[in-house]
Amino acid sequence: MELFEHSQSHKRPDPHRSFAPLAERLRPAVLERFVGQQHLVGEDKPLRVLIEKDETPSMIFWGPPGCGKTTLARIIAEHTKSEFYQLNAVSSGVQDVRKIIERASVNNKKLGKKTILFIDEIHRFNKAQQDALLHSVEDGLLVLIGATTENPSFEVITPLLSRCLIYVLHPLGTAELNKLIDTAIEYDEIFKKMKLEIGEEERALLILLGGGDARVVLNGLETAVRLVKPDANGKRILTKRHLEEAFQRRNLKYDKNGEEHYNIISAFIKSMRGCDPDATVYWLARMLEGGEDPKFIARRMVVLASEDVGNADPYALTLATSCFTAVDYVGMPEARIILSQTAIYLASAKKSNASYNAIENAFADVRAGNRGEVPLHLRNAPTQLMKELNYGKDYKYGHSFEKHFTEQQYLPDELKGKKYYLPSDEGEEKNIRERLNELWRKKQR
Repeated sequence: MELFEHSQSHKRPDPHRSFAPLAERLRPAVLERFVGQQHLVGEDKPLRVLIEKDETPSMIFWGPPGCGKTTLARIIAEHTKSEFYQLNAVSSGVQDVRKIIERASVNNKKLGKKTILFIDEIHRFNKAQQDALLHSVEDGLLVLIGATTENPSFEVITPLLSRCLIYVLHPLGTAELNKLIDTAIEYDEIFKKMKLEIGEEERALLILLGGGDARVVLNGLETAVRLVKPDANGKRILTKRHLEEAFQRRNLKYDKNGEEHYNIISAFIKSMRGCDPDATVYWLARMLEGGEDPKFIARRMVVLASEDVGNADPYALTLATSCFTAVDYVGMPEARIILSQTAIYLASAKKSNASYNAIENAFADVRAGNRGEVPLHLRNAPTQLMKELNYGKDYKYGHSFEKHFTEQQYLPDELKGKKYYLPSDEGEEKNIRERLNELWRKKQR
């Protein structure tokens, strides 16, 4: 647990200590030096206004690694002169949370100070751990700042979400990462003595290998610089070879946050849709080797299982969902095997987009204003008045008939006879089409 106390006698630890990594040495303490997230902390932007007014609520920062979540939390504590506690959800438990709540009570009552609790990787807290925060967050005893790389809607309990604002942090762009590299070369006490030179191509490679993660970019730069021998004039000229050796990988053209990211995930999806398991596993390998989040890949396969496989093979959705759960439980590197198995199954499965077309066509009618009344026989009739108005009258209970089915109208009058779902002739969907045609003899598909 980290504690930064902001007072005359307790200063923040010196960020320029010689043993700290470059990313830590360059960590800014004021908003003016913070790089990125201008949609939140730019002039007159929402979070900046709240910070300057010292009215910051509990919040959750959702964004990729190395985009400034921890730095921003520390800056908020510095600016608001708050007691600052930091926990990592992986190594902390309920007892750690309770100790901080006790300290927050003392800070509030005796010292008149606000307490900020920053929880890194808050998505790794279980329900009991998150529950332990609820009361203190709700009554304002402490300000919670959570950081997560995962969608908080999936990973954070609803009661805690309702007590926090969600701020989405974006990955840093090339210009912002270049600004950090310039800052390191010009202002870092260690780098300034080295007479370091880095060309445009080398910068581009450094940023590419860093995958948009500022921490990885800066610490990778520091490692690469250590491999450079000064020339006769004392200059250190950084080359691509130094960078590749520092990162222990060759240049893979895969930027998790740039155009190539979208190109490769598109190729992956289209290879599965096109029934090519070989191309599918190739693009999967490209993404994983490039540092893509395995859960992002698994989520995309869940979508494809419904959109492109559908009821031609209903098991595909079950497998894809199980894949996501297994990847979450197991993690890399073993998750690559689970992803490969599922991707190959989806690529090899029979395909149908009939379910996708059905909901899109239904949306089209709804948005066009075709919102007819619910037929009387389908309406709920919980009161005597509703029964007298014929709500539910003449409804036919399917289980009372042979084969548990009888024809009756379920769509509004304006859409009577409309067909949204048109099953294909592939796999299980062929059987579904035949069954529907047998049941609905006046409504053949």
